[in-house]
Amino acid sequence: MTVVSGHAVAIDFETANETRTSACSIGVAWIEDGRVTRTEEHLIRPRELRFNSFNSAIHGIREEDVADAPEFPEVWATLRERVQGRLILAHNAAFDISVLRHTLTDYGLDWPACDYLCTVVMARRAWPTLTAHRLNHLADFLGIALDHHHAGSDAEACGRIALAAAAEMGLRGFGEISRTGINPGRIAPGGYSPCKGGKAPPRRPRVVV
Repeated sequence: MTVVSGHAVAIDFETANETRTSACSIGVAWIEDGRVTRTEEHLIRPRELRFNSFNSAIHGIREEDVADAPEFPEVWATLRERVQGRLILAHNAAFDISVLRHTLTDYGLDWPACDYLCTVVMARRAWPTLTAHRLNHLADFLGIALDHHHAGSDAEACGRIALAAAAEMGLRGFGEISRTGINPGRIAPGGYSPCKGGKAPPRRPRVVV
């Protein structure tokens, strides 16, 4: 199996309601030299303390659970320097990067400068014949332990899925992702761009001797 090198950070947000500024939990999994080295999970008290029953039914977090938790700026202060400049991984990155962008903007905080990859896009390219590429289905497929919708566990599973997908595609590091036809997204103080699947690279014709 290919050993994937490089450093990255996988993130996962849970939200209190339908708004992108209602983060109530963040999971962070740090990847060093091709393995997940540690995982963190932080409860967050949203600025608007309003929990939607649908969201709470999914992740189990309620208003009373975050009543004494720090707001996002305090949590972000412990992560900002470590995240800055790293490749960010997220499963369905359009959601998690949107939560990050909107919450930072809501508090008047600068966006970090980072490339990011969506592990749904990676998984679809690595295992195109799978019938589903949701986090729990991929965790089952790869034998990854998962306590679904707990942000720390989801972030760790995301990181492990990214490593497995990169290895499946024969990459020695995430920096080689462009040769698969996947274009990383980018978040920076000046704006952002989405991660795109692009087109699959053409197969080389088989040579029969």
